[in-house]
Amino acid sequence: MKIADLKDQSLQQLRGHLTDMRKQQFNLRVQRATGQLEKSHELAKVRRDIARVQTMIAVQRNAQSRQEGQS
Repeated sequence: MKIADLKDQSLQQLRGHLTDMRKQQFNLRVQRATGQLEKSHELAKVRRDIARVQTMIAVQRNAQSRQEGQS
């Protein structure tokens, strides 16, 4: 997932992506614990994607608070 793709999404969409990725991360962690995880790099990739989404959520929240403060 690229940051440019996330910039165009609403806060609700970002939260939905975050929920989905956290579920995916949980499933990957369970697979790793049971020895079924074949692509170990997927866990790191999901963790980075979660960080990207969290960053965009924070950016949008800051932008909203600045707009409210100026009005």
